[in-house]
Amino acid sequence: ALAVLALAYGWWTTRIPAIDFTVVKEGTGPSPTDTDIALIKYKGALADGTVFDQQEQAPMPVGSVVPGFSQALKRMKKGGSYKIVIPPELGYGKEAKHDQSGKEVIPANSDLHFDVDLLDFRSRAEVEQMQQMMQQQMMKKMQKQSGQGGAPKGQ
Repeated sequence: ALAVLALAYGWWTTRIPAIDFTVVKEGTGPSPTDTDIALIKYKGALADGTVFDQQEQAPMPVGSVVPGFSQALKRMKKGGSYKIVIPPELGYGKEAKHDQSGKEVIPANSDLHFDVDLLDFRSRAEVEQMQQMMQQQMMKKMQKQSGQGGAPKGQ
C-alpha cells in the first residue's frame, strides 16, 4: 500500500504545473492578495523572445488575471523586480490569443515569460474610493467652468 501511495504521489507532483519565479530585486512590505489591484510595469514575451505586450504602468486586478500571473503577483513585494515563466496550464492553455485586428500574438500552449516590477498595490475598495473622488473633483471643475463663461461685464 505504501508503494502505491508513493507512486501516486510521484505521479501527482509531476502533473501539477508550477510557475518559475525569480526575484531580481527584492521589494519590501506585504504582498498583494486576490482582492487587491496591483500597479505594475511589465514586459511579456514568448520563449523565442518575441514581445507580445508591455506597459510602463498597468493596473492588474490580482484575482482576475490568468492563474499563473495571479500566483506570481501574490509573491511580489512593492518595489521589487521579478522574472516569471508561466506554463500554458496556468496561462492561456490551448487557446491562442489574438490582438484587435485578429492577428495571433500568443500561440496555443505557449510558455509566457514576464519581467515585472511591482510599483504599488491597493485594495479594490481603496481604488474604487479614489475613482469616486476623482469623478467628484471633475464634476466640480466642470460646474465651475460652466458657471464662469458668461457675457463680458460692464458694457
